[in-house]
Amino acid sequence: MEQILKYIMPNGMVILAEPMNNVQSASFSMMIPCGTAVLPDGCCGAAAVISDWIFRGAGELDSRSLTDELDGLGLHRDSAIGAGHIVLSAACESGNIYRALELYADIILRPALKTEQFEFSRQLALHDLHALDDDPRQKVAIETRKHFYPDPMGRSAAGIKRDLENLTAQKVFDIVKDNFNTCGIILSVAGKCDFEKLCRHAEKLFNSPPAAQKQISIGTRKPEYVHIPHDGAQVHIGMMTPAVILGHRDYYNTMAAVSILGGSMSARLFTEVREKRGLCYAVGAGYHSLKEMAGITVYAGTTPEKAQQTFDVTIEQFQKITDGLNDDEVHRAKIGLKSSLIMQSESTIARASGIGSDYYRLGTVRPLGEIRQAVENISTAGVLDFLKRNPFTDFTVVTIGPKEINRF
Repeated sequence: MEQILKYIMPNGMVILAEPMNNVQSASFSMMIPCGTAVLPDGCCGAAAVISDWIFRGAGELDSRSLTDELDGLGLHRDSAIGAGHIVLSAACESGNIYRALELYADIILRPALKTEQFEFSRQLALHDLHALDDDPRQKVAIETRKHFYPDPMGRSAAGIKRDLENLTAQKVFDIVKDNFNTCGIILSVAGKCDFEKLCRHAEKLFNSPPAAQKQISIGTRKPEYVHIPHDGAQVHIGMMTPAVILGHRDYYNTMAAVSILGGSMSARLFTEVREKRGLCYAVGAGYHSLKEMAGITVYAGTTPEKAQQTFDVTIEQFQKITDGLNDDEVHRAKIGLKSSLIMQSESTIARASGIGSDYYRLGTVRPLGEIRQAVENISTAGVLDFLKRNPFTDFTVVTIGPKEINRF
């Protein structure tokens, strides 16, 4: 029986856990309210700098000593940057989680943030940004989200060259000071753990007083077409159309529709655009969401000569899906969703991240059994009804390459 445990500390920090006594590992995820949408204007990319800078020494440990301590615990570490949060996560042998949390408390609340280390972190962020020029597929995805979501929700975690070049150590130090507040942190744990002991330990480590959390002012969204000139032999097409968010009654119907359109090599986009017509070398669809809004994403990579037809046929497939579905398509979609769910349930680090994300977006955590049942309840009639009520007509389109397309 799955059990989701919750404790809210006096300062507002939330601790969540799903004990898994059949494993020997424990993973945790810490959501810190300092994502791209929270940053001041002119600081796009600061979160990427912060994600590296805070690990260059913390508490009484310098950069090398901190790295040695983290590695000595056998931690598998990761970080991610979203619109609302910087997310730090790690997996380890269950007995090491308490020492790991001690180190992360120093990293979050007492980072060294030495000026002489700042430039290394800033240059690393600039290097990652420049690397996108050699990865147009990733770049078109970033640019599509940037133009699909209203500012500041679509800001890129990679940053903007001008903003990164103008960042100073003092400016980034102030951002950390203003936003690394314990009252906004969500700590989620999955794996073998003693929840009461974990909470007592966290209370000692994260006992700083609460501070006011910043409110994000969201602008308006405007569908558009943006072309980014790029010398090369391919045109990279990115598209997004609005979708329901997690928690909406049609969320699982949406996930099934995404899978039917572009979730596998048997999906409609791959079959119709690539296999039958040979218009592109890669095509697929996915789902991307924030707490406040979401969209279905599409990527297609093709040649300049076939770019327009690739776009036209892709739009055609979005329109045709409302004409009818067959049971085999829906069955394959359900199998794919169940497979993803099984993989998540077997990974403590994926489950820890999922717990924190659910709580932030929904105010509660979906047990895996509930998700499994919701997927099982997907029906052909239900998906088709959803599609007829929500036709895909509103697209944001971004292309990168030597040739534009006719958007309308």
